[in-house]
Amino acid sequence: MSSPSLGTSKENPTVLPSKRPINMKKIAKRALQYGTLLFVTLIMVGPFLWLLATSLKSGSENIFAYPPQFIPEKITFGNYVEVMEFFPFWRYLFNSVVVSVVTVLLNIVFCSLAAYPLARMNFRGKNIVFVLILSTMMVPFQLLMIPIYLLALDLGLQNTYAGLILPHATTAFGIFLMRQAFLTIPYELDESARMDGANAFQIWWRVLMPLVKPSLVTLAIFTFMMAWGDFLWPLIILNDTSMYTLPLGVNTLAGSFSANWRYIAAGSIISILPIIIIFAILQRHFIAGAMKGAVKG
Repeated sequence: MSSPSLGTSKENPTVLPSKRPINMKKIAKRALQYGTLLFVTLIMVGPFLWLLATSLKSGSENIFAYPPQFIPEKITFGNYVEVMEFFPFWRYLFNSVVVSVVTVLLNIVFCSLAAYPLARMNFRGKNIVFVLILSTMMVPFQLLMIPIYLLALDLGLQNTYAGLILPHATTAFGIFLMRQAFLTIPYELDESARMDGANAFQIWWRVLMPLVKPSLVTLAIFTFMMAWGDFLWPLIILNDTSMYTLPLGVNTLAGSFSANWRYIAAGSIISILPIIIIFAILQRHFIAGAMKGAVKG
């Protein structure tokens, strides 16, 4: 009876696994990549952290001291309390929520409806229409403000939610994003739905829309950020302070508190928090939707 080979037996305790050589070049490359990412992160997040630190400093601290002191000597939330007491924060927050949520809903509906025939139907001039829609992205909104403002005045939309919402109810970017998402879905699903008696609207609503949820979330995040942070258009269309949104309200802090930067920083942090919270909740869907829109052109 032959004995088992000692060199190849897994049960032999004397055989040691071979060590892989350390690739210093790969380690240095990886360290350089992470170092670059960390540096870019600090540049991007640094202003926000400085704003947060300023909002937590007490009135006895000199925020303009040199060398600058990043960490507060005594952390206080009194700046946030005073901003909410002497500043109609909840009214401005309500206005921003109404404008942002309705703008997001209208963009999801109108952009997806406009993108559906461009992606799933064949008709003469389809590509020309799509190119014309994309070309509007090269026209800055500042060039359109005067005619839109005059039209809003003629329609009686000044100091109304409709006047804030309708100019942003649909965007060329949203139509492009939804068209790209619809193109990734096999056409066989449309044919199967038609065989079951579904019409075009039912195919759009019951078949396609559930399959492009990541792209819908991506569009919702971009639209929410745009509507929430919009400053120029509300400044033009509103002259009633009770209709102000948070960006306009934070701007009034500079005059109301004689440029008290602690209060301004606290108000800015409050206005930024909803965007951070929304993005943190929908981050997974946002990344999936951004990648899906780049699959097929």
